[in-house]
Amino acid sequence: MIQHQNSVDTQPGQVILIGTLAGFVATIPMTIFMLATQRFLPKGQRYDLPPEIITKELAHRANVRQHMNKQQVSGATLISHFGYGAVMGAIYSPLGKRVPLPAIVQGILFGLVVWIGSYLGLLPLLGISASGQKEPVRRNLMMIAAHVVWGTAMGATADVLMHQQQARSSLLLRSH
Repeated sequence: MIQHQNSVDTQPGQVILIGTLAGFVATIPMTIFMLATQRFLPKGQRYDLPPEIITKELAHRANVRQHMNKQQVSGATLISHFGYGAVMGAIYSPLGKRVPLPAIVQGILFGLVVWIGSYLGLLPLLGISASGQKEPVRRNLMMIAAHVVWGTAMGATADVLMHQQQARSSLLLRSH
């Protein structure tokens, strides 16, 4: 796959927007992967997936959890999960332009960084969930693989969108 570098520079705002969209879109296959593979975990490990655990904890802290039914929790979980994916994509996009690796490799590496930073750092630090080190190995492997799926889809999507934007910018420059 072609790297992000090209002779036509994309504006910083466009780069962030492309990353945001790529992160949001990549959350679709990630979510499907998590829901599909959760069924293959041992029965004792099939409890709520991390996005739902996080959403329930945040709703509890905001004193609204007791007012939410299952559909509302599911809706809030999807919104927060896709929102987090979009924000991570926005962070990735400017960085991806600077790393001389194929877009899919960049995406996979960034997906792994997101898993490490979230499950071994940010979430335990904020007391939102236990560290990934305390989760069962199979469940961790499922979540690491889900972040590889996300990173692959996000890197590829960002790359395609970036090249489309650069092609449009190049055409505009030629027409002037």
